[in-house]
Formats: sequence, C-alpha cells, structure tokens
Amino acid sequence: MPYAPSGDARIYYEVHGAGPGVLFVHGSGGHHVAWWQQVAALSGSYTVITVDLRGFGNSRWESGHDARNFSGDIIAVLDAVAASGGPSRVVLVGQSIGAAAALRAALDRPDRAAGVILGHSLGGLRDPELTALVKADRARAEQLPVLDRLLTPEFRAERPDLAFLFRQMGTFNTAKMQDLRNLNTDGPTVEELASAPFPLMLLAGEKDAVLSPVTVRRAGELLPSARIEIVTGAPHSMYWETPALFNDAVASFLKDVAAA
Repeated sequence: MPYAPSGDARIYYEVHGAGPGVLFVHGSGGHHVAWWQQVAALSGSYTVITVDLRGFGNSRWESGHDARNFSGDIIAVLDAVAASGGPSRVVLVGQSIGAAAALRAALDRPDRAAGVILGHSLGGLRDPELTALVKADRARAEQLPVLDRLLTPEFRAERPDLAFLFRQMGTFNTAKMQDLRNLNTDGPTVEELASAPFPLMLLAGEKDAVLSPVTVRRAGELLPSARIEIVTGAPHSMYWETPALFNDAVASFLKDVAAA
C-alpha cells in the first residue's frame, strides 16, 4: 500500500486508471473509500487519486491531528504521484471540510494544480459577508440531526444499505471535530482566490442543508471567473446519494480543463 511522508505522518493514498489527474479529498466522515462511486466512473478516462488525511482511514501519524497540516498531506501525495511517473498536475476535488484542504494545497503549490472543485464548501474563503452567510447556514443545519444534514430522508428510506454504509465509514477515523478547529485559519481572501492561476468550480446541491445555494451563488458573484454549479435535487453528500449527478459535473469540468 502506498504511503507518502508528510512531516511526522505517513499519508495513505491510492491511484487508479490513467490519463489526466484528479485527486479527491474526503470530508469529516470519510476517507479514501468514500469515493468508490467516483473511482468506478472516472478511472476509465482519468488518473484518479484518493487520499486519507491524517487522522482518517489508513494514514498514520505521531502527533495530534492539526487540520493546518492537511494541505501538506495533500501536497506530499501529489509529489509522490508525480515522482512515480503519474500526472504532475491534477484537478483537486474537495468535499466539505476536504474542500478547504484542497484549496489551500492548490494555492500553496499552484504548479501541481490544474484546477479546483469546491464541493459543498467555500473552502474557508475569508470575506465578512460570506462568513456571515456560512455561519447562518450552519446555525440552521445544527438544528437538524446530523444525518439529516448529509443525506435526504427519502434516500435513507429507499437505500437503507447505503445509508448504513455511509454511517459506518466514519468509524475507521480517529480525528474528532475538535481536531478540525484550525481548518479555516489560513483561508484565502476573495482577491487572492480571484487571482489564482487555476480554474475554480463551486459545486453544490439544491437540497444542501449545510451550505445553501444562496450562499454559493453570492460567492460566485464575488468570484466572477469561477464556475458555479447548483445541482437540482442534490443534498450535501451528493457524491454518495446522487453520484451520477456529481460525477457528470466533475467530468464536465475535467474535460474543459484538459482541453484548455
């Protein structure tokens, strides 16, 4: 099993397929296996890389789980993949908390970033108006049971097997929510992100109970060069509940980036 050294941690990753690169960064309840439906759909045309951030999945560490190290974990994997003959530049796709880590990694090493997709997150973007909107969205979400924030009741009723698997995914992780407290401490400003040398997409679901489409669209107004994709009927965990919709949106962005 491949591991990339990152400080005092060994970061687990997997590489599937061949072609232009795309790296997926999981959310707080996931790890590399969360992307099983994306690997199957995209690895026929792309080099699909999945990663376990420290404190998640198979990654190993010696000290605490400081979220400020996540971007370095991602960069370590990108460097390891490139050194082994894989793509030197990839599109980074981050889901929820993984979006902030993916975006910071891309900003720290733009030579490795062909593009960034922020899934159901603004990636820690620092802006007073957006921060207030995100805070209000989160306050509403916290009124709901955790699973209601992530998957729709209809899906859980129709697919209790996948809902059970979704819940079980997080039992493999040791990082806790308090370990993520520093995740957004070095988020970019609107000006910094607007001048980033890679294309950006904000991908969200119409039924996202954690980050509202209104907030995402406002971010798009402040970042006019970014692509905004609000997927009809999709929840916060679009990649899991409606994977075909998620995969189509990602594949469209990948195709455009590869053709650029």
